[in-house]
Amino acid sequence: MIFPCILSGGVGSRLWPLSRTDRPKQFLPLFGGESLFQKTCRRIDRPEFAAPIVIGSNGHRFLIGEQLSELGKDAQLILLEPVGRNTAPPALMAAMIAAEEDPDALVLLLPSDHLVGKEEVFLAAVNEAVPSAQRGQIVTFGIQPTEPNTGYGYIRVTPGSEPVRPVEAFVEKPDADRAEAFLKDGSYVWNAGIFLFSAKTMIEAFKELQPSLYSDIVAVMATRHGDLDFTRLDEEAFAGLDNISIDYAIMEKADNVSCAPVSPDWDDLGSWSAIWTVLEKDAEGNSALGDARFLNSSDCLAYVDRGLVSVIGLKDVMVIATTDSVLVAHKDSAQDVKTVVEQLKAEGRDEVDHHPRVYKPWGYTERINSGDRFAVQSMMIKPGKRLSLQSHLHRAEHWVVVSGTVEITINGKTSLLTENQSAYVPLGAQHTLHNPGKIPVRMIEIQSGTYLAEDDILRHTDPSQKT
Repeated sequence: MIFPCILSGGVGSRLWPLSRTDRPKQFLPLFGGESLFQKTCRRIDRPEFAAPIVIGSNGHRFLIGEQLSELGKDAQLILLEPVGRNTAPPALMAAMIAAEEDPDALVLLLPSDHLVGKEEVFLAAVNEAVPSAQRGQIVTFGIQPTEPNTGYGYIRVTPGSEPVRPVEAFVEKPDADRAEAFLKDGSYVWNAGIFLFSAKTMIEAFKELQPSLYSDIVAVMATRHGDLDFTRLDEEAFAGLDNISIDYAIMEKADNVSCAPVSPDWDDLGSWSAIWTVLEKDAEGNSALGDARFLNSSDCLAYVDRGLVSVIGLKDVMVIATTDSVLVAHKDSAQDVKTVVEQLKAEGRDEVDHHPRVYKPWGYTERINSGDRFAVQSMMIKPGKRLSLQSHLHRAEHWVVVSGTVEITINGKTSLLTENQSAYVPLGAQHTLHNPGKIPVRMIEIQSGTYLAEDDILRHTDPSQKT
């Protein structure tokens, strides 16, 4: 059995302002309403694969759960990383988890933020690589290059026609001249960071090549404990692990590494110009996501979260408009978005990390407007879900129901509110919300007070929830 492990801890800063720390690119519904994470989950929804192991950031746990739920899929396990530690620790942790289920298990390590246009081609390459992995090879999947791209690492593969061939060298991201030479040479492929290996092979590789890291990860895995639908790890122990990639830790040191070259119409979508490349275009080469209009413009991209964007008299320009930020850039400068993000981060700008929509275990909130002593946000509460019993020291709240029926409790008094009805929550009052119905509840919340940050919250034991 092949155990797919989906790695979903990246940030994708080059897709700012849509991709942010709390909702990175792998969770953005850019492709027919589906995210790259969901497309990855669908890709391995086949009989030869077990349910996926998902390893992701603690801060994205509700996004992971929500997007799996939208697919109607369950993960074998959702393992939460307290902090980012690159790809080596997850590779070993996935091997350990798979080996617990099946000592002869194979593990397919997959980034969650890649687009694969020809999925059958990719899956055929995986199946062809299975015998090599069963024989103890660590197989990496190299993408046949279509251009002299300087944004990827390269792998030099032994010439031949076999589907899986020995690796001669791993090469760092080259400059333009070397990338051009690699393309002409024909024996170099892009390093996609996708691996197939047996669980016991990877465990033995860590024991031999990274004995200290192996011992540390074994100790961290001993701290596993459940929390709702998630598996957590001790934060202090995990933070002490080496921050190292699987390439540096194992692949460049091991003598049992092979490569399966493949051409599955792959893209890691690392920039807005890459997004434009894969989208449908009009006769002038323009692509729109959202409500956008183009006049005397060509080869442009417009993304619109809300409202209307018009692009006039421009060529090769990208306009990305979210509810709180706008990016305008030439496509040739797409990689420089990361530099802007770094500058904004140094300034302490909230727009780098936080999206106006924040996902919760019960639904989400989305900021509409805020100012001195007030904030307005929309809320969605999923059917059957309940907020914790809480109170605030510095703010009062006013709720207006837009659709659905919600059960409200304020200082022990419970009542039902439906469309166009409202309720006032005084400062300091204990309160909670519950959706007892079959459809989502949508509300508007108006906050007023001297301090409106999310950390003004006191949680209380809810007597109605005692068992």
